[in-house]
Amino acid sequence: MKETTPAAMPPCFERWCQRFDNVFTHKAQKREFRNYLGGLLRESERKNLLQMAENALGVTYHRLHHFLTEAPWSISQVNDRRLEIMNKCSQTRITRGFSLIINDYVHRKSGNLRDGVGRQYNIGEIGNTDNGIVVVTTHLYDGSKSLPLDIELYHHGYDSLPKGKEEPLFEKKHELGIKLIDLTLSRGYQPGIVIIDAAYGNNTSFLLKIENRHLKYLGGLAGNRKVLTSDQEDSPQIIRLDELAQSLPQTAFTEIELELDKTKTLWVVTKEVEILGLSGKRNIAIVIDASTVSQATDINYFITNVSSSVITPQWIVNTYSQRNWVGVFYREAKGWLGLEEYQVRDNSSLLRHFILVFCAYTFILWHQLTGGLRRRWAKKPLNTFTEALEAFRTAISFLFIDWFNLNPDVFPSYL
Repeated sequence: MKETTPAAMPPCFERWCQRFDNVFTHKAQKREFRNYLGGLLRESERKNLLQMAENALGVTYHRLHHFLTEAPWSISQVNDRRLEIMNKCSQTRITRGFSLIINDYVHRKSGNLRDGVGRQYNIGEIGNTDNGIVVVTTHLYDGSKSLPLDIELYHHGYDSLPKGKEEPLFEKKHELGIKLIDLTLSRGYQPGIVIIDAAYGNNTSFLLKIENRHLKYLGGLAGNRKVLTSDQEDSPQIIRLDELAQSLPQTAFTEIELELDKTKTLWVVTKEVEILGLSGKRNIAIVIDASTVSQATDINYFITNVSSSVITPQWIVNTYSQRNWVGVFYREAKGWLGLEEYQVRDNSSLLRHFILVFCAYTFILWHQLTGGLRRRWAKKPLNTFTEALEAFRTAISFLFIDWFNLNPDVFPSYL
């Protein structure tokens, strides 16, 4: 049963899509761009190509599939246009000093015929090792909005490339991370800090490349990382971070409160240390979830090149906690926009799907921040993505009923 039609989409959706028109070279591409985004945004139990075509009158599977896999349009041009739209509005503009978050997103995919599929350890959704796809992404967070920026597919060297890690196409995750940072800088964006997890923070060459770009960073470290520390200049000591944590007295830690969904109490200590491969000193932080290391069930280690005069225990946990916004984005994109429900196998088509999901997400975010949906389709403030999406879906339902009343002969003839 067809549940809607592209002809009944709200005017704000058409105005948004028109901003992308000159990125596409054919009328059919412009039409299917609207149909694909509309399929992602509409209310549906599934968001794969077949279901999107079955849900809407005037949308066909083979046209959507051709648009995603064969049509000659540029992923980078569509993504650049999406960010240009955000940057032209005062409420959504990308300002200086935002946090640039680098993240690996892993999800399970069966089979080995898709580009990028390989054995992946500790896939979050199942907590085990299985075939999966990994993408490296950059995200922006500036205190008022969380926005995906760019994406690269990580090829598992042993599984997804003919020559394994000797394949010229193979790039390590930290190489992809630097590529994405450079792409952000090439647009003229100026992040205040780069936030990374331990997979990147442990890579000294990656940290050096960030510093060579005159950027500040805050990253995770592994507990077995060795540092050179001393309270007295004449007695330097090389020690593992987990051993250093055990050696510190309880009085060295500062108790702080972290405001998330609910208040969380943490204990933090910061120190200046030297690290092999990095000239000069860097600040590290040890964060525990109990007043003593022996009682702690969660211990985290961090490194930053931010000046000691700036960092405090509160700054460390508040800044690194901004990574949580990336998880919020993926939960929303996966749960509401069909992020993982693509039906394609090759690298280009997979990235096209992700970028189109980014476009759908940005459409709702733009209207949430500018207030357009609230003025027409809501009776309350739209403070979250899901509230704004619900208002847009209300608009779709209302306009479809109105369209159906004007076209009562459509469904009998269709059936």
